[in-house]
Amino acid sequence: MIKDAAVLPPSIDTERPVPRWAVGVAHVVPLLALPSSLWRIGLALGLPLGYTEQGLRDLVGTTAWGPLYLIALSALTEAAALLTLGLVRRWGEVVPRWIPLLGGRTIPRLAVTVPAWPGVGVLALLWTPFLFWWTLPHPGMTVTGRLLVGFIYLPLVAWAPLLAAVTLS
Repeated sequence: MIKDAAVLPPSIDTERPVPRWAVGVAHVVPLLALPSSLWRIGLALGLPLGYTEQGLRDLVGTTAWGPLYLIALSALTEAAALLTLGLVRRWGEVVPRWIPLLGGRTIPRLAVTVPAWPGVGVLALLWTPFLFWWTLPHPGMTVTGRLLVGFIYLPLVAWAPLLAAVTLS
């Protein structure tokens, strides 16, 4: 029998063979979200990061809720991006044993792939507008900041098609 070098054998990490490219793409997705998450955390810490003083105040606010929101949004963004790994790893097929009551149970394939498709749609609606970032006015930002933020968020445009590709695999 000839082994296909483009597919990882099921004994590596999953019951079903997974194309190598899908594993690579699944690992890239969290990295796409990382720059924008770190940028939001910097804003939450009070760093202007491309905003004018007034622009930062308008964005973050003057209470603790603004920074907490930005940090929570960053954590949720990274957690959502990491879920892509569940499509190519064993924990996306079998509930980890440390989870009470469900640990060790097989996860039906549709229970993983069906929610991924609406996720693709939501991500496309959420991030595709950043293709037009530079055409919109941003009065609370500096010119350099506007350029920086555009490049920080631009990788997120690829999240939806990459998730779709991994889901199809």
